[in-house]
Parts: sequence; C-alpha cells; structure tokens
Amino acid sequence: MLVDAPYIPASVIEIEAQKAFETGKPGPAFGRQLATIALRGGALAVFIGVLVVFSVTAPFFLTVGNIGNVLGQSAIAGVLAIGLTIVIIAGGSNVVTGGIDLSLAANMGLSAAVYASLVQAGHGDGLAILGALGTGLAIGAVNAAAVTLAGIVPLLATLAVMNVVAGLELVLTQNTVVPASTDFLAALSAGGPFGIPVLAYILLGFTLVVAAIVQYTPLGLRLYAVGAFPDAARAAGLPVKSFVAGSFLASGLCGGLAGVLSVSYLSGSTTGAGDMLLPVVVTALLGTVFSRRLVPTITGTLLSALFVGFLINGFQLLNISSTLVSGVQGLLILLVVSATTLLGRKENA
Repeated sequence: MLVDAPYIPASVIEIEAQKAFETGKPGPAFGRQLATIALRGGALAVFIGVLVVFSVTAPFFLTVGNIGNVLGQSAIAGVLAIGLTIVIIAGGSNVVTGGIDLSLAANMGLSAAVYASLVQAGHGDGLAILGALGTGLAIGAVNAAAVTLAGIVPLLATLAVMNVVAGLELVLTQNTVVPASTDFLAALSAGGPFGIPVLAYILLGFTLVVAAIVQYTPLGLRLYAVGAFPDAARAAGLPVKSFVAGSFLASGLCGGLAGVLSVSYLSGSTTGAGDMLLPVVVTALLGTVFSRRLVPTITGTLLSALFVGFLINGFQLLNISSTLVSGVQGLLILLVVSATTLLGRKENA
C-alpha cells in the first residue's frame, strides 16, 4: 500500500535551510561544532600565514600594484567559482552524486571565442556580449536537461558537455587565438580607482549581488533547502528539479560572463581555457571552509578566490614551477573534501 508523503509547508523547509546555513546541519553535536570552528580557524590562519610568508620572501608581494593585479587576475576564476558554488548549493555538497559543473572552464573558452569572433566579423560589443552570454546560457541549459530530464549524474553529464564544448571551441577558432580589441574591452581591462583594476571591482560587485540573492532572500533559502534536504523540499511542494536546472542556467551565465572578462583581459580568445578548471574547482570547494559553518556560500567563495590568487601570485614571484602550483591545488581539494566528509560522517554516527 502506498502512503502519500506528508505535506510540509515551504516555510518549514526555509527554517531548516536557515539552520543549515547558520550551523552547517540541523542540531549539530558539540564535537562537530568544535571541529568546524577548528577547521575554519585553521583555514583563516593558513590564509594569514601565506600572506605573511610571501610578504617576507617575495619581492613586491604586498605592494598596492601587486594586490590590485591579484584582484584583477582572480576576477575570471572568481566568477566561474561563484557559478560552481550555486550548483553545489542546489545539488548538494557531495562531489560524486551532488552538484558539480565541470564544463565551466570550457564554457568560458567557447563564450570568449564567440565574443572575439563576432568582434572580428565587425559586430558591436552589444551583440558580442549577447552572443557570449547566450552561449553560456545554452551550455547551462544542456547541463540542466542532461541532469534533470535525462537523469544523468552531474559529474558525468558535465564532463561529457565539457568535452563537446571544448571541441566546438576548437572548430570555431581552428585552435588559434582570435584577437579582439574594442573601447569597451579596453575599459574593462584598464585600471580603476586606487590603482585597482576594473575587473576587480566587477568581481566584488558581482559577488555582492549574487550573495544578496543566494544568502539573504527566500529564493536563496529554498535553494539551500533543495540541496540539503531534497526529499523534504519535494514533500513540501518545492520544484526540486526546477531549482537544480536553474542553478545550471545560472552557472552557464557565469561562464558566459567570464568569457567576456577573459576577452578583455587577454585581448582575445584563449586556447588554454581547460587549464582554468582545477583552480575553479579548488576555489569553490575551498570556499566551504571560509564560510561560517562549513556550508557553501558566495562570500566564502570570494575569500577562497583571493586565497588561491595570492597563492599562485606568490609562487610566480618566487619563480616556483607551475607544476608545483597544480600539485598544491590538487592537495587542497583532497584536504577539503576529506575534512568535510569526515565531519559529515561524525555527525551521522
């Protein structure tokens, strides 16, 4: 005999989501709270330690010009990581079965190629921006359909889309850099007030807008509810699949926006967009430990983007091999996933 699931008001789900946002999980044990504080405090201590070490060993590390460069260089990866964070919030933090979007870097590459190609064809920046954002949105729609309609695990779905998108970029650009130069792009790549690049202000402004929506509105609380309590959210009448699909659309738009920023920063398209995937994943996952209670947040992702940016910049100033940088980024992913998994097991024990 089948029994209908009890109806749970959406307001109850929002309350539970607020608990998850503030405490990590509803009703956490004292041991988990202590471990969470230790992990978050350790992350902030490491951040400060990195700044101190590089300020002593790397020349010009803490100069205003270098800090501005780090902020500007972090803009593209930061926007992509914010898109990935939205997907993680809606799909759950389990990187195997939960929310993940591995196509973001390829999305940025194809969106940048579309923008540069339209400019090269003589079209204006307005059409080129629409083309880039439309490309990103279309890729997000394909991911959404694969996950919510076809029922493919996000890890596999976005991996497949990543390869398709990377192939389309190669076809469009013939594996060459498509140059693009306009007054609009020059303005984006220029320096702003206090010697800080315009790209840095775009990252900060974009973060504030997205954080306000995701972390402080009923829509955002429902997004957290769908990711943390999918069964309860479904029983409450929330359209779980619609929220998950919406998160992939938002992520796709972030990829399109990052493509525009990439063209302005590099004065054209790029053939190495795939190299951005590891830093983006590191930034999004590491953002969890910079949040208050080890839940994905937009502001935590911003702190993480700055941390990764300063780390890479310090290595570059010290002439440390880029292969070591990739190794450190991989180690950070391992540590973050291991720590959050162990804390989850401790709570469920």
